[in-house]
Amino acid sequence: MSKHIEKLKKQLVEVSEVVNSFRSEAVQVRIIDRLLDAIIESDRVDSDNGDALSRRGRKPRSGDDDENYSPAGRKKPGATKILNQLLATDFFTARHSISDIADYCKENYDSEFKTSELSGILLKLAKENKLRRERSNDNNRFEYVKA
Repeated sequence: MSKHIEKLKKQLVEVSEVVNSFRSEAVQVRIIDRLLDAIIESDRVDSDNGDALSRRGRKPRSGDDDENYSPAGRKKPGATKILNQLLATDFFTARHSISDIADYCKENYDSEFKTSELSGILLKLAKENKLRRERSNDNNRFEYVKA
């Protein structure tokens, strides 16, 4: 057992510089997770006796219980992708509030987003001058229109 731990430590030291070069902690965790899965799988193939380390591998994700997976097993597009698709259409030729955009995504893309999920992306698109962010006179809320 300690042989496996020492081997794992050595391998982690070797890849730590590359992993730490990514700024996002979520990306770092995913990389390490995949590396550990690959190491466990290679240990499973290498060992004929089926020791405890190889039996503790993670179950593969089924996707059936995750709400972000469609029946075909493919992941639904995220808010950024859908908003970029909307930019390519004439949707933003008229002004829309965040709640209007969320409702439209639910009806036309079968993707239910909270307004908080959309607000940051819309703000980014406004800062990139892809959209204009204007305050509505009726309800004093922001509305978005193509720049």
